[in-house]
Amino acid sequence: MECYILNGLGKRLYLSWWKTYQEAIILKAVVLLSGGVDSATCLAMAVNSYGNDEVTALSIHYGQKHEKEIECARKLAEYYKVKHIEHDVSSVMDFSSCPLLKDRGEIEHKSYAEQLKEKGGEGTVDTYVPFRNGLFLSVATAIALSLYASEVWYGAHLDDAAGRAYPDCTSEFVDSMRRAILEGTAYQVTLRAPLIFFNKAGVVEAGLRLDVPYQYTWSCYEGGDKPCGECGTCLDRQKAFELNGVKDPAMR
Repeated sequence: MECYILNGLGKRLYLSWWKTYQEAIILKAVVLLSGGVDSATCLAMAVNSYGNDEVTALSIHYGQKHEKEIECARKLAEYYKVKHIEHDVSSVMDFSSCPLLKDRGEIEHKSYAEQLKEKGGEGTVDTYVPFRNGLFLSVATAIALSLYASEVWYGAHLDDAAGRAYPDCTSEFVDSMRRAILEGTAYQVTLRAPLIFFNKAGVVEAGLRLDVPYQYTWSCYEGGDKPCGECGTCLDRQKAFELNGVKDPAMR
């Protein structure tokens, strides 16, 4: 077996690298945190699994209509005492006409079920932002790799995947992205989507068991002082809390 002895320069370079590595933020997970119910539950699960020292929350500015969710994401990160990174990719969406984006028109006040029925049972809803989760997961993976984190978490669930309303929330999408992330990072980072087989009521149920502070979350597509109670995500959220026999703290 050959043994290599570092010369003076090599030893100094190695020690410099080792010091940088030791001082780096070495984490277990980067969690995408929008400030909504799903991502808050996902963050709680990650913290419950690994502790807050090994979790970093990542919030993305993508040109969304309002900042209410981002403000809630900051509160959630502070509550869980995790490092919080905010990153801006809004210029990528300059060519999109999605009404979820700022200055792009009005959002339909209909349930997801109504919108899908109008499309014959399958098709993207008007609030689908082009490949948003693919973009977010790519950013999260690059950051995770740079921070020596081995996992990226995001909160896709069944209700968003139904009828391919949001095709970047389906289990097929998750499986494909997981393979791409593993290959693209030389198997150093993997993707976790712990809510992928939960409906919204199941997400809330899991969060209630973990005492998620849902009073710090925001789901409404409109940016008023209170949720509108009429857009697709408001209706989905209200039903989820009702099925759990709990008053939605956002509506108090």
